[in-house]
Amino acid sequence: MLKGANTPVSAPQVRVELGWRSGPGVPDVDASALLLASGKVRSDADFVFYNQPSHASGAVRHEGKQTAPDGVRDQMSVDLARVEPAIEKIVLAASADSGSFGQVPGLYIKVLDAGSGAEIARYDSQDATVETAFVLGELYRRQGAWKFRAVGQGYSSGLEGLATDFGITVDEPQQAAPAPAAPAEPVMPPAPPAPMPQPVAPPAPAPPAPAAAPSAPVRLTKVTLTKDTPSVSLTKQGGTSGAMRVNLSWQVRKQFQGWGAKLGRAVAMHGDLDLDLCALFELTDGRKGVVQALGNAFGALNQPPYIHLDGDDRTGGTSGENLTINLDHKDQLRRVVIFVTIYQGARSFADLDATVTLQPQHGAAIDFSLGECTVPSTVCALALITNTGSDLVVQREARFLVPERGVSPQRTIDYTYGWGMNWTPGRK
Repeated sequence: MLKGANTPVSAPQVRVELGWRSGPGVPDVDASALLLASGKVRSDADFVFYNQPSHASGAVRHEGKQTAPDGVRDQMSVDLARVEPAIEKIVLAASADSGSFGQVPGLYIKVLDAGSGAEIARYDSQDATVETAFVLGELYRRQGAWKFRAVGQGYSSGLEGLATDFGITVDEPQQAAPAPAAPAEPVMPPAPPAPMPQPVAPPAPAPPAPAAAPSAPVRLTKVTLTKDTPSVSLTKQGGTSGAMRVNLSWQVRKQFQGWGAKLGRAVAMHGDLDLDLCALFELTDGRKGVVQALGNAFGALNQPPYIHLDGDDRTGGTSGENLTINLDHKDQLRRVVIFVTIYQGARSFADLDATVTLQPQHGAAIDFSLGECTVPSTVCALALITNTGSDLVVQREARFLVPERGVSPQRTIDYTYGWGMNWTPGRK
């Protein structure tokens, strides 16, 4: 499509894919959506992005990134049948982190039928320069039907400028108040005139009912953990209450070759790759255990261990594997190791690109990639969450471990982190 062109969207559910080619010096890009009524959001809740990944109506959801052989994709799902009648337009935007879109090659947006996967529309951006935020397209109503328009409008003020332009209140650092002016020399007032009789004032009207408290402003910050900066304080981020969603998504980079000759053992990928997201937990009362799909040990959110595995995904696609931690009970959690095992479909993590995202209900999103696996590993420690008593800290681990012969991946994690549990065989 050319800029400004439009096309009908007949599918009731669509997937919006924003993609680009990654490489040295290419900034990270994040997709977002704004639901508009009369050209503005109705409230900050109408902004869907990495720190607020789902709209209250369920109509729009930020699904996260995938790395593919041809680049990176950030995806959103839109259920057009669930969009509220007041919403006239859904703006589909992108922001560049630590760079401009002139440094992002191959930037495009696609709209796909979520049912069949068929491409409905595609727009390739070719004229970006210094912009740090971009409106790539929009879904809008016209005479009771939905259409998509290619927009290609940029902002040099980043995600903050784009969001505030559509009515979003952004949480900004408070500036110091100006120093008070020096008081003027006191002046003696003149003598007051003789008092005059005053009329009796009528009773004061009842004060108006207090207005509803405004919603908390949107926080645009996010945290990416690396080898150089591997940890972050949830306490300092304000993310120590509510539910924290942990997501693992993955993508096979290329056909696996060469491991057998190099390592003297057969390593291959075949069939459906099934990775299992798991968590070892230790409570403050000394109880220990595991949350995992094996043995149907899915955990619980509102009772110990306050960790729940949402399901067992076998694709690694837009949903990936997810578990949720109830941070309202953080005082009863001493430490949690989040890890992943290969259940079937591969004998190593080699040639997999995997990304971990921790999304506190309050506070900035935390994400990191696992990096390249260079050993025949079947289990990887992802993150360690530690309650020090005064702080709740997330530590990036990204440790690929190689179990000894006859030792399970779970027991390998146990040995590595000193859990000291007894293990028995399990199955799904």
